[in-house]
Amino acid sequence: MTYENVIVEKDGPLAVVTLNRPQALNALSYALVKDLSLAMQELDGDAEVRVIIVTGGEKVFAAGADIKEMAERGPFDERLHERLHYRDLINKISKPVIAAVSGFALGGGCELAMSCDIIIASETARFGQPEVNLGIIPGSGGTQRLTRLVGKHRAMELILTGDIIGAADAERLGLVNRVVPVELFLEEAKSVAKKIAAKPPLAIKAAKEAVLKSANTSLDEGLEFERKSFYLLFASEDRAEGMKAFLEKRKAEFKGK
Repeated sequence: MTYENVIVEKDGPLAVVTLNRPQALNALSYALVKDLSLAMQELDGDAEVRVIIVTGGEKVFAAGADIKEMAERGPFDERLHERLHYRDLINKISKPVIAAVSGFALGGGCELAMSCDIIIASETARFGQPEVNLGIIPGSGGTQRLTRLVGKHRAMELILTGDIIGAADAERLGLVNRVVPVELFLEEAKSVAKKIAAKPPLAIKAAKEAVLKSANTSLDEGLEFERKSFYLLFASEDRAEGMKAFLEKRKAEFKGK
C-alpha cells in the first residue's frame, strides 16, 4: 500500500517508515497517525520484514501533535478517540521497532519515540513533553513511559516544566540508547536493525514480549511469563538449528519456524 503521510521503504529484512509532513514539522495529525498505524500493521504482518525503523528525516522527528487540528476537538470528539486508538495499535506491533530521531521529538513525537523499543538519536535531537504549556498533559503515554525510563523525579520535572532537553542529556537520563553525528543516525539505526534481523524471529518476538511484560507486572508474574516463553521456544525449528549450528561451529540459518 501507499500512504499520503508516510513513506515506506523496504530493504531486505528491514523496513523504514518516514513521517512525511515536512511542511508541518511532521506534526502528528489524525491522518498521519492513521497512516503510520496502518503502515506499521502491514509491515508487522509481512513475513519478509523483521525490524521496523521509524524516522522523520534529518531535520525533525515529530514536533508534536497537530495543535490546530486538536484545538477544534472536544473531549468526546470521535476523531480524537480514533487518533488515540491508532496510537494504541502502534504500541502493539510485535516486531522490534527502532526510532531514529533527529531534530525535535516533542509531545506526541517524544511519546512515539518512547513507544519504540530502541531509540537512536542524532546530536541535534531534542526531547520534551511541553503539553502543560497548552493546558493539557501528555495523552499518548508520556507520563507513564517517561517515568519508567528516567524515574519519578526527573519525569516530574520535565512534564511539569515542559522543558526540552538535548540528545546528550537524554542519553545520560537513559531516554535514548546512543547519540551519533547527524549524518550517521539513520545508518546507525539500520546497523542495529540488521544485527537484530539476523537473529531467530521467534526468539526476538518472545524476548520483546517478555521485556515489555516487566513494566506491567510483578517480578514473580514476569518470571513466570519468561519461563513459559523459554519452554515454548524449545519447540521451534530455529532453536534446534541455533544449537546445532553452535555445536557444529557454523553460522545458523534461522527461518522463523
